[in-house]
Order: sequence, then structure tokens, then C-alpha cells
Amino acid sequence: MQEALKEAYRAFQEDEVPVGAVIVHNNLIIARGHNQVERLKDPTAHAEIIAITSAANYLGTKWLNQASLYVTIEPCSMCAGALVLARIKTLYFGASDPKTGACGSVVNIINHKKLNHRIKVTKGILQAECSSLLKDFFSRKRVNHKAGSCN
Repeated sequence: MQEALKEAYRAFQEDEVPVGAVIVHNNLIIARGHNQVERLKDPTAHAEIIAITSAANYLGTKWLNQASLYVTIEPCSMCAGALVLARIKTLYFGASDPKTGACGSVVNIINHKKLNHRIKVTKGILQAECSSLLKDFFSRKRVNHKAGSCN
């Protein structure tokens, strides 16, 4: 999770929502990602999606069924769906997302009984650090917005 946090800090420095992800296969980090929605002008450029694409390219397969994803916040419905489609084996996340979390908080896509794949999940890893980074980012955004420097 420390490596996912490093990716989240990169996003923070780029003025992106600070979410970071890494994918591990055979005890080796094979993919990294951080949010790039603003930079790429792409609503799908979430850390998880970027990491999944990179891991699939690295392994030369669409199936990531022996890989684990570490991400700093609970994945949204889009990312959770992508994890199911990629057949990720295990998900580890830091902070829960009570507004859009799709791995148990709002809905539970990764373990929906009607889908063809289920993902083992462990939550709360480095939760305080992951939450703090997000809170700092949005607090800064609110201050900048009040000061008139935010678009």
C-alpha cells in the first residue's frame, strides 16, 4: 500500500484527486497508476483503470486472475466492474468511500452473486494516511475556490 500511496501523492502534486494503485503479480509490482482524469480530459482515467491496462499489457493477457490490486480508496462502480472483468484475484484498499464505493460501502459489485467472478477484499490498510491525503486535497480545493483561484 505504501507504493499505492506514492502514486496518490503523484496525483496530488498534479492537482488530480489523489488516488494511487499498484498491481502485484508473483510478489512483483507489474503496474502502477494514479488518477489522470484532468490531465487526459478522460473521465475513465482512474488509477485502477490505468493500472489494469498496464498490467494486462505487461502480462499479455486480459485475465489478471493471479494478481492483486492495492488502491488508496475503495473503487467506484466503473473500476469495480473493470476489476471483475479482469478477474483480479484480490483487492486491498485503504479508505472506504461512503459516497461512491462499489466494494461494499454503497454497492458491492466485486462480490455480486449474479456476476461470474468474485474478488477477495481487505479494507482499511493504511486507512488514516489514505483518508488524510484525500481530505487535504479537497480542503485545499475548497480554500482555493473561496479565494477565487479555482475554475
